[in-house]
Amino acid sequence: QVQLVESGGGLVQPGGSLRLSCVASGIIASDYALAWYRQAPGKQRELVAFITPAGDTEYKGSAKGRFTISRDNAKNTVHLLMNGVRVEDTAFYYCNQGRWWGQGTQVTVSS
Repeated sequence: QVQLVESGGGLVQPGGSLRLSCVASGIIASDYALAWYRQAPGKQRELVAFITPAGDTEYKGSAKGRFTISRDNAKNTVHLLMNGVRVEDTAFYYCNQGRWWGQGTQVTVSS
């Protein structure tokens, strides 16, 4: 069974940085595309970024130029480095692989 466990969320001030981690088990992370999604209160879940098995990355919307998705093959982990965070980045962030989802980690951006 595939498990995705996120961590790294928390409270951060606008303009600050945060690094989220997603540890995968039951799969070899580098064999699959893995993605980060987020869901803000009252809004639909949206794709933030993904990384392919080849290491290609893609970012959506406001994540472009601010966030970086990366993979640590030795730790079977995918990271999301969030720089220059904004209040509107406040959301629950989820790791995804196919039909598998993690439990999410809360990111709150506030002064």
